[in-house]
Formats: sequence, structure tokens, C-alpha cells
Amino acid sequence: MKRYVTDLNGKQLLVTDLNKAIQQAAAFKEYRHVPPVKSDKERQQYWNDLYNKLSLLKTTLLNQKKRK
Repeated sequence: MKRYVTDLNGKQLLVTDLNKAIQQAAAFKEYRHVPPVKSDKERQQYWNDLYNKLSLLKTTLLNQKKRK
């Protein structure tokens, strides 16, 4: 079964390794430039949103396994 999440730009992203994707999103959502640049806020919003969607996907999959 292929798993996808939709990013803030409306693009569907294929998730091939959910745990690694969550780790990557968690790392990227904390990145900031020193000194800050104009796009930092947008990038943080993007990665926070993606992290939340990936985490929700993982929770959903775990709950589905428990029901079986």
C-alpha cells in the first residue's frame, strides 16, 4: 500500500519510510538561519505542517493495526 501526504503547496508526497520521514521533518522544522532570513518563517510552517501530517499518519496506521 502506497502512503502519501499532501504538503502545504498541495503537492502529494510519497512516503517510502515513515519513521525516517518523521525524523527528517523534525530536524528541518528546527532549522533557522543566523541571522534570520525572510523565508525562515515560511519554511518552519512548511516543516511543522509536514511533521504533524506524518505523525498523524503514523498514529492512524498504529490504531488500524490495533483494531485487527
